[in-house]
Amino acid sequence: MIHRATSADHEALIAVLTEAFTDDPIVAWLFPDPASRAELQATLYYRPLLTHPAAEADLIAPDAGAAIWLRLASGQPPYGDQPAPTPRLQELGEALAQRHPHDQPYLYLPCMGVAAAHRSTGLGSAMLRHRLQYGDSLGLGTYLEASSPRSRALYLRHGFQDRGAPVQLAGGPPLWPMWRPSTPTTGDHQ
Repeated sequence: MIHRATSADHEALIAVLTEAFTDDPIVAWLFPDPASRAELQATLYYRPLLTHPAAEADLIAPDAGAAIWLRLASGQPPYGDQPAPTPRLQELGEALAQRHPHDQPYLYLPCMGVAAAHRSTGLGSAMLRHRLQYGDSLGLGTYLEASSPRSRALYLRHGFQDRGAPVQLAGGPPLWPMWRPSTPTTGDHQ
């Protein structure tokens, strides 16, 4: 069902994420023009994430669900030290960098989405459980930012807790930084 995406899966993965986040509040703020939103998401956000040296991605079917994860070392900046390609991406990165853990390695979930036709079927929970088990097997906690009350509720159900007050961007929607510590496991994960 869930498989680790390879470079051959990248376009399918980008298509799922683009469709899943087209009307997401933070994506609409980052890329306000609906006519160019899909192309800008793919070009300025998803493709660079997939080329990050710490990136790993998961895909369910070619069109159902996708996630991009970063396995970061202690103190490693999530997006490197290159300037962001737009002022709003720069503002977002600077605002969120303060909330990331700096004293330990961890998994970071910058984006996980389920295509509209597959929502409310448990795919988001399945993808999340899959990677949380992996992180637990490595003794790694997991950090993310929820971009909507609905996604925040999902993460709360899976053991995440708020990491301080929501981040409020100028003229943008709130984002909820969240953390889930590693839970000891028995047995190995793929």
